[in-house]
Amino acid sequence: MSRERIARLIDDLVEEDGLTDVGVKGVQLFRVSEPVRCAPAVYEPSVVAITSGVKEAVLDGRSYVYDHSRYLCCAMSMPVEAGTPTASPDNPLLGVQISLDTKVMTELAIEMEHAAGAIRAPRGGPLPQGIALAHWDDAFTDALLRLLQLTGNPADMAVLGEGRLREVYYALLKGEAGDTARRAFGVGNEIARAIEYVSTRLEEPVTIDDMAAQVGMSRATFHRKFKQATTMSPIQFVKSMRLNTAATRMASGMNVSEAAMAVGYASPSQFSREFKRMYGQSPRQWTAAAALPAGIV
Repeated sequence: MSRERIARLIDDLVEEDGLTDVGVKGVQLFRVSEPVRCAPAVYEPSVVAITSGVKEAVLDGRSYVYDHSRYLCCAMSMPVEAGTPTASPDNPLLGVQISLDTKVMTELAIEMEHAAGAIRAPRGGPLPQGIALAHWDDAFTDALLRLLQLTGNPADMAVLGEGRLREVYYALLKGEAGDTARRAFGVGNEIARAIEYVSTRLEEPVTIDDMAAQVGMSRATFHRKFKQATTMSPIQFVKSMRLNTAATRMASGMNVSEAAMAVGYASPSQFSREFKRMYGQSPRQWTAAAALPAGIV
């Protein structure tokens, strides 16, 4: 019942394609009413919950398709391809995207460890991957409804909004995607910290040794754990982040040479070769094609 109420709220509040702010930083509603093929994008740490339609994200060849039955949690910055393959005026994509605030998520993850007793070292075994799909459980659904019910009342949103967003974060950490989120923001978050380090230095030369040193791991251990969490080698990941970031900047109007330089390519011709090798189109061909409405992940 709560999920249906969320769907009605979003349908009533978002009449045109694009993003709609609700009054709390990092929380936006969206509508897409035209099909969009999967195209290069960078997912920042966020939750995307769909109330109508279907969305697809592709990470290193693996497809994540989600709709009103499952939400997507991206706990670390990730280079993906994303699209809305079935959106139409009669069946628009509707939903909410919520940025994950690193400070608040880390505080909650550590508090949850404290509440369970002494803070535990991360358990062994493969790391949870940086993207996860999770079913809408009651806690997540109720917390999201309570947040969105404040929309339309600026005073209530200003006073209560951050607290109710914190409830959504907490429900996420307790839910089906909790392992992924806690590993990115809580104890043992070395891979997430390495990705944050790379993401803020795309214009600089960054080596595997640099990344491993940032989190105090040997090169071999770092390489193994990084691939577990992202499905890609560190070098492959850095290249994908650079090319996808450049693609989003070109989609926003930046020319090819500027986009190449902004992500660390000294040679536009090298950038064009690597872009075409990865995406099958030259940067100019890709820019001319359809892409997601600005800001929708």
